[in-house]
Amino acid sequence: MKIGIIGCGNMAEAIVRGLLKNGLYSHLEIIATDVRPERLKEMTANCKIETTENNQEAIERVDVVILAVKPQVMHGVLEEIKPKIKESHLIISIAAGVRLERIETILPKARLIRVMPNTPGLIGCGISAFSSGKAVTKEDEETASRIFSALGDVVKVEEKLMDAVCALSGSGPAYIFLIIESLIAAGVKMGLSYDLARRLVLVTVEGSAKLVKETGKHPAELRDNVTSPGGTTAAALYVMEEEGLRGIIQKAVLASEKRANELK
Repeated sequence: MKIGIIGCGNMAEAIVRGLLKNGLYSHLEIIATDVRPERLKEMTANCKIETTENNQEAIERVDVVILAVKPQVMHGVLEEIKPKIKESHLIISIAAGVRLERIETILPKARLIRVMPNTPGLIGCGISAFSSGKAVTKEDEETASRIFSALGDVVKVEEKLMDAVCALSGSGPAYIFLIIESLIAAGVKMGLSYDLARRLVLVTVEGSAKLVKETGKHPAELRDNVTSPGGTTAAALYVMEEEGLRGIIQKAVLASEKRANELK
């Protein structure tokens, strides 16, 4: 099955690189389009795939269409490609905040899947959640899962939960980056070199996530294992709780979910 990717942003390139790296598709089975000629040249040079500025031309030659455009231009792109969409096409959208029902108003008979990947997919360590439209088959879901497995883990969720997914895992890397940045800054303030502080923080964050994943234990239990009564960790956690860090994080994620809902 040939794949056409409409839009050549970072995530689109990550998908292409993942598919090629994992041997799921060949260079000859992927076509990418974009309105920026310079970006198409980069994709051709970086990924050795065919590119074109003509969306309709690309769709006529593929079986799977991945919509990797910004939400604000989605309507125009859908109207443009509508005449070329057939019942045989599987349409996959990775546009944040664009619900399936919105796409279905323009492509009512299309087989639609909505996917929310995240940026760690750029190195094959991401997670993508997908929800399916009314006409989607089990085979379609398997195709989507296979494609996005090139970016990391894949999970299926109900469409009504996609805003929550967007807020938690879609935007989640930004929250973690801010925490990492803050920890490094604290290390530098205490006299560590930037490089040493960065190394200490990155290995600590990575190891902590792996510990939660591989032990299956609740994070609170693992936190208690590190926290001695009256010790240094307890002193730090006391400040975090007093300043409301737990509540701030939860309020931030809920604000992200609310904004995702507003984008519909």
